[in-house]
Amino acid sequence: MEATAVPIPVEHYYRRYGPMVLRRCRALLRNEDDALDAMQETFVRMIRNQERLDDTNPSSLLFRTATHVCLNRVRTLARRQEQPDDSLLEQIASFGDTHDQVEQRSLVSRLFRREADSTRTIALLHLVDGMTLEETASEVGMSVSGVRKRLRRLQDHLATLEGRGNATA
Repeated sequence: MEATAVPIPVEHYYRRYGPMVLRRCRALLRNEDDALDAMQETFVRMIRNQERLDDTNPSSLLFRTATHVCLNRVRTLARRQEQPDDSLLEQIASFGDTHDQVEQRSLVSRLFRREADSTRTIALLHLVDGMTLEETASEVGMSVSGVRKRLRRLQDHLATLEGRGNATA
């Protein structure tokens, strides 16, 4: 007998998990309007796919979806900012000491430029959210050794990038 999919009650999840999703979006985007938009997009994705989704662990699904939505927004914003405009220059000028911040953002952008989306998610879950390797592996559907390998490769890439940055300084 084949089980038929029961639609996920998205309204119920919006009320119950909306604050958690919004906190996640705020933490990743650091902009209230963008966070609210990302939260809405997360639940829109749930509505669009509710016939295919499993109701077993909704908080994990929403957390993962919100993370992907936010990472996509960050990537899109980074692409747009490659062409500097006056408002970006004004923002940079208005900060006290933004040289380090700009340099760090540039380094992170170069670090993740050629990485898979899943590597970004792994880095966020393990390094920012503080999940263990086992929890991270479970969340992204990989083995612990696979997660460890991705993090090691990312660390080696970062060391290479920082080495180039120090050589030109």
